[in-house]
Amino acid sequence: MTTPRPSPAAIDRLLGRLEWQVVRRLDGRLQGAYRTVWHGSGIDFADLRQYTPEDDVRHIDWNVTARMDEPYVRKYTEDRELNAWLVLDRSASMRFSEQEFGKDSVLNELAVCLARLLTRTGNRVGAILYDNEAQQVIAPKGGKVHLQRLAHDITRPVPARPPAVDRKWRWRRKSPAPGVTTDLAAMLRTAATTARRRSLVFVISDFIGDHGWERALTMLAHRHEVVVVRVVDPVELDLPDLGLVVVEDAETGEQVLVDTSDPLLRERLGTHVDARETALDEAMRRAGVTAHRVTTDQDLALALIDMVRRSGARR
Repeated sequence: MTTPRPSPAAIDRLLGRLEWQVVRRLDGRLQGAYRTVWHGSGIDFADLRQYTPEDDVRHIDWNVTARMDEPYVRKYTEDRELNAWLVLDRSASMRFSEQEFGKDSVLNELAVCLARLLTRTGNRVGAILYDNEAQQVIAPKGGKVHLQRLAHDITRPVPARPPAVDRKWRWRRKSPAPGVTTDLAAMLRTAATTARRRSLVFVISDFIGDHGWERALTMLAHRHEVVVVRVVDPVELDLPDLGLVVVEDAETGEQVLVDTSDPLLRERLGTHVDARETALDEAMRRAGVTAHRVTTDQDLALALIDMVRRSGARR
């Protein structure tokens, strides 16, 4: 079965719309240019922090150390080009939506915006498009042509029945496994083995899938700077009162008839959602990554502004 590809005209319209609706608005709301967020050896001073045994003693600021009576080191913004990766979860649960503009649409537009913001300052951006049946790797490059290629492949619909091998697009296929949830740990391990050079890695997913991904995320964050963006539909956080409905697991196909007007059921669901959100936040904190949550009803420009400001405050 052949999957329809977005036309060049459609890609140009998407890039133009996002340029005016998101990127230009960011120019007016964020101070300064979009600088690399990677800190290391360079010439531009970035910040001061307390010395740790792993730090280079050549970076100790002796004046501040003398005043504070404990060692402090200088952090610098690297003056080299940045390698960035977009790790995109294209599993079945990401195609859930109560409305036309769902989680997969938010993932697509967020990824294209991030690629635009990063390539406009000369950085190289690559992508890993992942689900249990197919994985596509796009090597990091810069420039307008590469941005168009990224937008083309990111917005391309997920193949229903992909061919066994497609060397042109570097798809690595596995046999379909009905009833199996997303292997998030495998997605993160794929990112770790693909991104050989130290990079800025954006993981965009709803994090609905198999458990046991925490170790893989920690290992990825050990070498790279990792930013996790969880895309969530508001219905997943607060189930509306719709009466009797059939609920289907998008990943396993399991169906259950539930009464959404039952107050006991709603209370149990609310407790479960709160516990899951707390557990996810704690897992991200233990892994040492910057984690953000974006809902499908949020303004994308405002969501990006909040992400930048929170990341800056964390540093």
